[in-house]
Amino acid sequence: MIPLYKIHKEGIVSIFIAFLIAFIPTCIILYFFDIHLILKLVLLLSGLIFWCLIVFFFRVPYRKTNQEENAIVSPADGTIVQILEEIETEYFKEKKTQISIFMSPLNVHVNTYPIEGEVVYVKYHKGKHRVASLPKASKDNEHNTVVQRHKNGTEILFRQIAGTVARRIVSYTKEGFFAKQGDEMGIIKFGSRVDVFLPLTAKINVKINHKVKSKITHLAYFS
Repeated sequence: MIPLYKIHKEGIVSIFIAFLIAFIPTCIILYFFDIHLILKLVLLLSGLIFWCLIVFFFRVPYRKTNQEENAIVSPADGTIVQILEEIETEYFKEKKTQISIFMSPLNVHVNTYPIEGEVVYVKYHKGKHRVASLPKASKDNEHNTVVQRHKNGTEILFRQIAGTVARRIVSYTKEGFFAKQGDEMGIIKFGSRVDVFLPLTAKINVKINHKVKSKITHLAYFS
């Protein structure tokens, strides 16, 4: 039987550190101090909940990609917070349709390729750690920009953006790499956001506050 989830390799160290933080102080308190049984249970339960949340954050669900040649699949789990026409200033330098996906700490944080095609541009930018749902986060926060070229010649850009809690963006991609739709390209540790910039002619398939899933939800379709 195939399990529903696995733990991401980027989470192993964090999970171990969380275990130490959650249980070592509690064990010291329980050993050296004579406290009420109820308080002991509260301390143990609090540590267990904290550790379980860290483990839960680094889960990776086993999903089959909802592949379609003409579709742009969501590269992240989360909530659609913006759909607008915006001038993309880093790569295209022209107006595109921007779709922003906010990822809460409870969402799966693995990011995947939205289309099949060659990676033609990758650039990491240091930056601030403002609330990821704010419009300026796309430019001001720490972020990593990736551009993929579809076989029809159309290029789309997606951007991993760190948030207030997120302090590390992990990207496994590089220029010249040919990626399949739905393959893993990286992870953002804790609350964050992913922006996708599409041609103005793309047919949008989502709305504001729409809950989307990586590999599953079709954000839009090429015209």
